[in-house]
Amino acid sequence: MNPNQEYTLIGAGIMSATLGVLLKQLQPDCRITIYERLDQVGAESSDAWNNAGTGHSAFCELNYTPENDKGAIDISKALKISEAFEISKQFWAYLVEQQLVTTTVPFINDIDHMSFVWGDGNRAFLKKRYEALKAYGIFEDMKHSEDFEQIASWVPLMMQGRNPNEKIAATRMAIGTDVNFGSITRRMINYLKSCDSVKVHLGHQVEDLNQKETGEWEIEVKDLRSGKEQTRVSAFVFIGAGGGALKLLEKSNIPEGEGYGGFPVSGQFLKCTNPEVTLQHEAKVYGKAEEGAPPMSVPHLDTRMLNGIRSLLFGPYAGFSTKFLKNGSYLDLPLSIDAHNIFPMLSAGLQNISLTKYLIEQVIQSPEERFEALQKYYPQARFEDWELIKAGQRVQIIKKDAKEGGVLKFGTEIVSNKSNTLAALLGASPGASTAVSIMLDLLKQCFPQEMKSSQWQNKLQEMIPSFGNSLITDANLCRSTRNRTTAILKLEA
Repeated sequence: MNPNQEYTLIGAGIMSATLGVLLKQLQPDCRITIYERLDQVGAESSDAWNNAGTGHSAFCELNYTPENDKGAIDISKALKISEAFEISKQFWAYLVEQQLVTTTVPFINDIDHMSFVWGDGNRAFLKKRYEALKAYGIFEDMKHSEDFEQIASWVPLMMQGRNPNEKIAATRMAIGTDVNFGSITRRMINYLKSCDSVKVHLGHQVEDLNQKETGEWEIEVKDLRSGKEQTRVSAFVFIGAGGGALKLLEKSNIPEGEGYGGFPVSGQFLKCTNPEVTLQHEAKVYGKAEEGAPPMSVPHLDTRMLNGIRSLLFGPYAGFSTKFLKNGSYLDLPLSIDAHNIFPMLSAGLQNISLTKYLIEQVIQSPEERFEALQKYYPQARFEDWELIKAGQRVQIIKKDAKEGGVLKFGTEIVSNKSNTLAALLGASPGASTAVSIMLDLLKQCFPQEMKSSQWQNKLQEMIPSFGNSLITDANLCRSTRNRTTAILKLEA
């Protein structure tokens, strides 16, 4: 593409911010326009209170390492996600090192990542998972224990009042992190606003997308403050609008977008209101999800650093809303149903009765039942020390499938047209943590010739030193990469 052509990014979240910075670094002369319907940047899924903030690196999330019918642990997804997060850290380290983002309060902090289970079956699973992961350099620092006193030294709060004879097990990765994705999003957008030929329009909603015969896109935009509408022309469009991406993908009328639907899932957390309790726990501790639970509903007792203030959360408790965005409309789900996706959505619904049952049970839970779930992780928790807060809204992909009719997918997916002039990102988990890898995949898909050029290759290796190499198979490279990003991002060694 001509570097002087207009690129349009819809949504001012972590994905658009990441893509915008990559494009501006790779093509300094390119023109970028960002449209965001809210009056704030990163206020939906990227916002700290709407996002788990784990820095998903597959250290502690047991749903990324499923056990098959033969008892073997599949670690392929965990390896891929862990490498992707290391790539994100390299990119952020570049931004900090080059002073493209400035900080007084860190957007990333060092925090242990742990998995915690109880019962013979779960202990056996965790031990097999540990042994499978430990074979790779990217997980070589993982610790495993079934000893009560050892685990108590890692997470003393969780052991208070617990039967010392209970059969428990835990793994620990001290290199884990907590990330404020809203903060890094806002800093990247601030950098973009300081660049020539970049415009950020808040309070602007994209109403329609139409491709011209020339291949360019006409974008109809409404200023939500004044009500004024305008049409802009762009050579490339990225739809990174979180749950709102599906609606805009449908408006684009690209054939590649047919058959996609969305299933919204909301979340809630219990937040500790007692500072003395909050200070006694310093880890992200993940357990096993209940049967039928979606991936974002894996229970965890979670230390968060939010704008320099330490918080302690437990959850999430899944809920259901027909909104596709936290600040969306209750008509989002019904209005997304059309002739092209109604059959896949019905088919996926019939195949996921257990998920529907789980969501209903979660919605009708009493405060006491929510509190009982917390007590499994923190036996001496006091009801009066916790309050329920609302988290973000996620939309899982429902995709047309030749065999099943429709399948519910728990991941992210890039949908682009044949000419690669429009791309939309659908899905949720692991999302923000792997934003850099996802946007690199988008660049390979939509800018194939540029990605092959020596100019882009050299710049990408400058931003991401491991680019083109595997952190999974090369343990020495992984080790040196982590040491470098740890130093630059001021994380504990």
